[in-house]
Amino acid sequence: MSDKAKTSRPKARVAKGFRDIDADEIRGVRAMLATIQRVYESYGFEPVEQPFIEYTDALGKFLPDQDRPNAGVFSFQDDDEQWLSLRYDLTAPLARYVAENHLKLPTPFRSYRQGWVFRNEKPGPGRFRQFMQFDADTVGSSSPAADAEVCMMAADTMEALGIARGSYVLKANSRKILDGALQAIGLGGDENAARRLTVLRAMDKLDKLGLVGVKLLLGAGRKDESGDFTKGAELNDEQAAQVMVLLENPFDALRSSDKAAAFRANEIFASGLNELSAMQVIFDAAGYGADRVKVDPSVVRGLEYYTGAVFECELLMETKDEDGNTVRFGSVGGGGRYDDLVARFTGQQTPATGFSIGVSRLYSALKLVGKAATQDTLAPVIVTVMDKDRQGDYWKFVQLLRTAGIRAEMFIGTGNMGKQMKYADKRGAPLVVIQGGDEKAKGEVQIKDLRLGAELAANITSHEEYASQRLAQVSVPEAQMVEQVKKMLG
Repeated sequence: MSDKAKTSRPKARVAKGFRDIDADEIRGVRAMLATIQRVYESYGFEPVEQPFIEYTDALGKFLPDQDRPNAGVFSFQDDDEQWLSLRYDLTAPLARYVAENHLKLPTPFRSYRQGWVFRNEKPGPGRFRQFMQFDADTVGSSSPAADAEVCMMAADTMEALGIARGSYVLKANSRKILDGALQAIGLGGDENAARRLTVLRAMDKLDKLGLVGVKLLLGAGRKDESGDFTKGAELNDEQAAQVMVLLENPFDALRSSDKAAAFRANEIFASGLNELSAMQVIFDAAGYGADRVKVDPSVVRGLEYYTGAVFECELLMETKDEDGNTVRFGSVGGGGRYDDLVARFTGQQTPATGFSIGVSRLYSALKLVGKAATQDTLAPVIVTVMDKDRQGDYWKFVQLLRTAGIRAEMFIGTGNMGKQMKYADKRGAPLVVIQGGDEKAKGEVQIKDLRLGAELAANITSHEEYASQRLAQVSVPEAQMVEQVKKMLG
């Protein structure tokens, strides 16, 4: 066996949890991002970018859905044996940036940023290890107005993207409501941290499991349809009933109902209640009714660094997937207040609040309901190469078209006219420009409309009829090429 036969070749495959993205999605996402940017800038937010890679210790323990530090990220060591990690979100790098530059930044500092984030987690359907986020944050303001503004901006963004009012809702809650309530039922202190987390995870499953399913998870546990058992928080009946008060009652009931009296006696809960009430006043005054933004005590956000208000944007419309099943999109973004994150670097508490959009998830949802932003980009006109020794002439044609604002390219591969036409078809080219020796002698070019040609060819029934016609092809003087191309494209 020859050495060549023994050569080991890599398998062409995309890494697990990652994906390739085609031109249509790239252009569509760009258009969507431009819309989001316009809304954010109309609120006075300014763009800023941080690098993909941060020192691992700058990320801290605030990792998504993880109970141990530095898990869930892609990390490596540099030449100085310093640990570096790919960012897992856009908030931790922003906190580092503000801490490093706080003396020269305005207070509050209002910024937005978009980019890829990376999570070293088990991938699944619709769950990737690389995805894009678009964030907006206000750092340096403890006012509930900052939280309310972020919520209203998120609502305006949904409508700017074509999502009708009533087809989305921005829900707001507070971790103080949740933390205070759990403290009030006897789950305060470090010794109950694991049980509190189990309770919050159970509450977060309300949309999927309903009230009955959540109540089971607050108790001993729940067995699903497959027979798998999920251990619960093991609350007693009285504790579980108190937690269910948060899920079964609207916000106004928490402010006045006897059922929530024990909660209101808790200082942390009362603080969260006051902040949400102040936000509600702003929503009402600004005309953001419950059909757009509403306070919802059932909202739970997973990241550990939230210290106050939390938000979630949910799409309410339904559609069908490829298998004909009804799909409800659910959350496409969220955020909240994180007053302790910058303090990790400075030692001083710095109030901050922000909102993050899951770009890929939102784009997929918009595409399924026909609301995806689009950028109509016509494929280029192809200038074919009939005579290899006249490539300079063909380049001049291309430059004339480009100067006139028309996308154009010269065929730079190898192959006869048949291969060049196949290439043009694969590119989706609307037109091809042809000039052989005969056309050159006459000072003319042939322009073929591939789209019209395909339509006409569909109505031809015989090979002889096809061969006898030059479908959608015209001959014009070289000087009229650009004008004719524009006319045929129009």
